[in-house]
Amino acid sequence: MKHTYSEPPNGYLESIQKGMDSLKYFRGSMSAGNGGKAENIEKLRIVIAEAEAIVIGAGAGLSTSAGFSYSGERFRRYFFDFAERFGITDMYSGGFYPFPDVGTRWAWWARHIYFNRYVNAPKSVYNALLALVKEADYFVITTNVDHQFQRAGFDKKRLFYTQGDYGLFQSVNPAVKKTYDNEKWVTRAMMAQGFVQNENGEFAVPEDRALAMTLPADLIPKCPDDGSDVTMNLRADDSFVEDEGWHRASAAYSDFLRGRDNRYVLYLELGVGANTPVIIKYPFWQMTLENENAVYACVNVGNAYCPEEIQDRSICVDDDIGDVLAMLQS
Repeated sequence: MKHTYSEPPNGYLESIQKGMDSLKYFRGSMSAGNGGKAENIEKLRIVIAEAEAIVIGAGAGLSTSAGFSYSGERFRRYFFDFAERFGITDMYSGGFYPFPDVGTRWAWWARHIYFNRYVNAPKSVYNALLALVKEADYFVITTNVDHQFQRAGFDKKRLFYTQGDYGLFQSVNPAVKKTYDNEKWVTRAMMAQGFVQNENGEFAVPEDRALAMTLPADLIPKCPDDGSDVTMNLRADDSFVEDEGWHRASAAYSDFLRGRDNRYVLYLELGVGANTPVIIKYPFWQMTLENENAVYACVNVGNAYCPEEIQDRSICVDDDIGDVLAMLQS
């Protein structure tokens, strides 16, 4: 299935600009917010129930809480052979490894895509989040590329994946501004490596652990439009293709924000780190400052803080997201 390019609405650019603009307003110290953990969780429970709208901003910490670890046992289970041969220690660094040939590189990426895009998260954290907000007027903006919001049942019309999708390829030819679904290719590439499918169609490592680490030439993915090479549709530089679906989601996010000015809005930040703060964190701070009826909430292990300027309308919980969601449901 092809996804064509269209001229971009300004939702994403507005968010980035708001994030940059916010820097001039927050020059003071950061705060861990008011109150203890139990008190703040109870505050968050009340705000989720009473808010007129909820804007969820999700980063990598949410998927980590859901069990999508890029290192440790999960990495060793699916990439043990790459670790032994190349000394790769985790999935993230493996994405930058200079593999000796294109067949090996795409064998790596087939596994990386499958186990981070086409399977459900090991823990039901996304499902727990949906249970809390499914009756609310919500919208999600996320830098995650693993598609777990849709797999958990979130309304795809209320989702904006700003940084791409593991499930899409794009041509390296800058003139071909399209993306291409890769699920069928991933299935073929996993089978070519020797992974076995169970009764549910899920791939697993065979008992003898005999896996191929390269793909044949006829399985190297190519652009269906001009035969050029393809790459992942992940935002790494200005070659990232913002396709029609991306622009539609960007416009929907912009419309959602503009349609709820000055209402009782909860800006709920989950697992957002410091890599791309201008996309979610800084805009959430700025929108909370501008709207005296808004509340900012941040749940993140080791990164739950807010500017002092909005401290009295902030809820900061320094804890695992899954554990907090469980407490909110209890």
